[in-house]
Amino acid sequence: ANTLFNIWIKYKPRLPEWYYNEKLLKVGDSLVQIKEYKLALLQCYGRYLQQFISVNPDDIIDDVHQFKSTFFPNGITRKRRSNVLFHALQERNICIYQMVCNSDRSLQKEESLQTCFNVLSSLRLTMQVALPQESLCWLTYNGTIHIYTICRHLMMIGQSAKVLEYLLWASICMESSIPLLSVHYLTWRATLYTAVSQCYFDCQASIHGEIFARRGLIKIDELKQLSNISSSLENSETKKIFREATVKMSVMIFKRAVYESRRKPKSYFRPKLRVSLKEAQNLPWPRTTTERLLTEMFDSAAAQFLAILEALSDSSRHVLHPTPPVTDEIEIRDVVSELFFAGLEILSGNSIKKQKELNIFVITAGEKGVSGDAAVKFIKLAFSYEEWHVFDSAIEFVVHFLQAQDDPTWKKAEMELKLLTLMQPLLFPRKFKHGFSISENTTKEARLPHGSENKQAFGKSSLKHGEPSHDLMILATTVFSCVSASKQNIQPDKGMLVDVIMFLWQKCKMGLQQIQLCGSDCLKYIHRYKAYQWVRVLWIINEVIQKSIITDINVVILAEITLCLTTLLENVADS
Repeated sequence: ANTLFNIWIKYKPRLPEWYYNEKLLKVGDSLVQIKEYKLALLQCYGRYLQQFISVNPDDIIDDVHQFKSTFFPNGITRKRRSNVLFHALQERNICIYQMVCNSDRSLQKEESLQTCFNVLSSLRLTMQVALPQESLCWLTYNGTIHIYTICRHLMMIGQSAKVLEYLLWASICMESSIPLLSVHYLTWRATLYTAVSQCYFDCQASIHGEIFARRGLIKIDELKQLSNISSSLENSETKKIFREATVKMSVMIFKRAVYESRRKPKSYFRPKLRVSLKEAQNLPWPRTTTERLLTEMFDSAAAQFLAILEALSDSSRHVLHPTPPVTDEIEIRDVVSELFFAGLEILSGNSIKKQKELNIFVITAGEKGVSGDAAVKFIKLAFSYEEWHVFDSAIEFVVHFLQAQDDPTWKKAEMELKLLTLMQPLLFPRKFKHGFSISENTTKEARLPHGSENKQAFGKSSLKHGEPSHDLMILATTVFSCVSASKQNIQPDKGMLVDVIMFLWQKCKMGLQQIQLCGSDCLKYIHRYKAYQWVRVLWIINEVIQKSIITDINVVILAEITLCLTTLLENVADS
């Protein structure tokens, strides 16, 4: 920082102002590329903006008149100067956001959240001033990307209600800039429309989500008509763009329509006998009301599968906290079952054969067919909804696909499915007491690395099948393997890791509760209650937290885990 500071001080009086400013920002852009955000902010973008104002730019994030009088007192006249200034303002905001993420990735602190919203307001203000200038359409476009990126991050932590206005603004900006209305930018515009609809669904305002999606569909159709008028020949790339945008909007419409079309008034008489899905299994596609709606709205299995995933997705659900549909309406529960029924049929390839789409693979890593990521998400949803038949059936197809992939990035999905399979009998011991098997490869991977046994101050005790902690030990050693044995530093989803760790910790607390009250008689109780294994699990929990750098675990719980392990080790050493 000092070196860069000295360079700017030394060369500023020797260079033309315009050249100096351009180099200042160019160095800043280079620093951003190597993720030196603080240095870029202080020594490049901040230094450039100091030439125009003496106040903090954060103090003018919502007053357009003050913004114009501060940065453009004579109006936006000089193109080069305006481009450089707008670029500096926008990049400054991105640096601030990235610095917040580096220090608080999960945005758990209130000041981190507030900073993000200040950045969004500042980006919106900059775009508002630049929007009337067609020559600055690049800034509007980049601004929508930055707003979307930040908003998606905030949506993941439950801030959909607050980010909705910014996503709406980004969508309107894309519609208000003539250069950005072209077909070339339609895919991005549809992505913004989808994000707005998703926000409405997250806020339990599904009707507004559907209305906005239908509005987006109208806008897409208007552009298609204009495109047909201006050009009689529609190439394959243009057709693909319109098709993808239409599918995105249709999926959001389906997300609500599939449920609302089946709702009945409370006074409506419900027949006791309903069509069994088992009976419908051998019928030709479409077999159910849900499948008929899928067929009407989507013309390919991949689009139908995407619609199923979106209809089942719920931001309030956690994979490892499975619950059946929380509703008293029989029809809604039927829809959920039918969605999984249809998804499994598509995943197995049967629906594709029935729809005569024999030219695509069912699960694929490429563009055609159902993507591997979508298939993995479907399995997670089945687990979340306690659709165990679907879960057990679908996992066979997906594991076969994952094992055939050479790309190491698929190992992450394989780890996650392995953890789900191991968690199933632990969460529902009566249902799945012997409901799964661990292959030889899995058992090998689940073992602690060579030499790690030496770190433990305990003797080994054999685990016989049927002991209460047997499945728990397999889960613990497997999660340890997932975070420590991966050469590419590929780990399961952080949220899943946190849930597994918390589950193991709760089990440990119950198992060690009596031992912790025993004081000097600890060893006697260790032998009686097989606490060597519990302490081993506790050690694994601590190691997994350290190796995976899980920041989402409450620091109080982390301290409690460490203190508990330390106390037990001291008791063993003193005995």
